[in-house]
Amino acid sequence: MRRRGLLLATGGLLAAPALAQPMLPQLSIFVPANPGGGWDGLARGIEQVVRGEGLVGRVGLEHVAGAAGTVGLPRFVTQRRARADSLFVGGTALVGAAITNRSPLTLADLPPVARLTEEAGVVVAPMGQGHFPDIAALLEALRADPGAVPVSGAGGGTPDHVTLGLIVQALGRNAIEARLAAFPGGGAAQAAVVGGQVRAAIGGWGEYEQLIRAGRLRALATTGAERIDPAVPTLREAGIAVVVTNWRGVFGAPGVRPDAMIALMQAMHERPAWGALLRERGWADAFLTGPAFAAFLETDRVQTRAVLEELGLA
Repeated sequence: MRRRGLLLATGGLLAAPALAQPMLPQLSIFVPANPGGGWDGLARGIEQVVRGEGLVGRVGLEHVAGAAGTVGLPRFVTQRRARADSLFVGGTALVGAAITNRSPLTLADLPPVARLTEEAGVVVAPMGQGHFPDIAALLEALRADPGAVPVSGAGGGTPDHVTLGLIVQALGRNAIEARLAAFPGGGAAQAAVVGGQVRAAIGGWGEYEQLIRAGRLRALATTGAERIDPAVPTLREAGIAVVVTNWRGVFGAPGVRPDAMIALMQAMHERPAWGALLRERGWADAFLTGPAFAAFLETDRVQTRAVLEELGLA
C-alpha cells in the first residue's frame, strides 16, 4: 500500500516576486491541530519562508485541535468564509478522519491550493530497560497480543492509525485489535512516548527526528519505501509489507477563488529557502496545484475509504 501520501486576482496584489512589495500584505494560516505536530510544522515552515523572502507582510497562525482536523474544519468554514487572506493546512490525516468520523464537512468543501510535502512515518519506542530494543521485539509483542501494546499517534483514520492497523493485519491479527492511544496533537503524543506512558508511537519522521537524534527515543522502523536514516530499517525490511506516506498541503477559504494563494505557493516553492527547509525537515517535495491537485484529492479519498473499510476502521 502506498499513500500519497486568497485573494481574488486584483490589480497590483500579484506583483512579480522580484518586486519589493509583498505579494500579499498579510496571511492567516489555520492549523486544525495543537502546536508541535506535522501540520503545525508545515504552517511554521510556510511562515518562515514567505516572511523571510518578503512574499508576505504579516503572518498569523491559529490552532484549533480535535478529531484529526474535523473539529477545526467547520470552524474555518464558518469563520473564514470569503476571507481572502486565509489558508487551511490539511492532508492525508484529515481525509481519513473525515471518513471515520462521518464528518459533514471534508476537504472537498475548500478550494484546493497546493499539495506541498510528503513524509514517511517512523515507529519509535522509549529508551531504557524494559522497552522495545528493536522493531522485531515490537512485532513479536503485537503478534502475541495487540491490545496489550498501547501505541500513541493521531487517531480516526490518520496515517498513524492506518499504519498500526496494517502492521497488526500483516501479523495475522485483526486490525481492530490494535490499541491506539490517540492524541489531538503531535506534542501530546511525543510526551506520552518519551514519558513511557505508551510502549511505542507512530508519527511523521520530522515530528520525532530531534527526539531521536537527542537520544530520548529509539527509532525502530520507518514506513516509507526506502530508508530515511541509514541506521533505521523500513517496515518492509523488517518483513512487514507496509508502505505508508503522509501528504500535507494547503487550502483556501470557501467562497474565494484560490488563484492568488496558488501564485503565492508557486513563488514560495521556487525559492531556494523552501528547498533548504524540505531538506532540513526530511520532507519530500510533492508540489502539485490546479486541476492535477483536485484530481489527486478525489483519487486519494476513494483509495483511503477502500483501505479503511478493509481494515474495519470505517
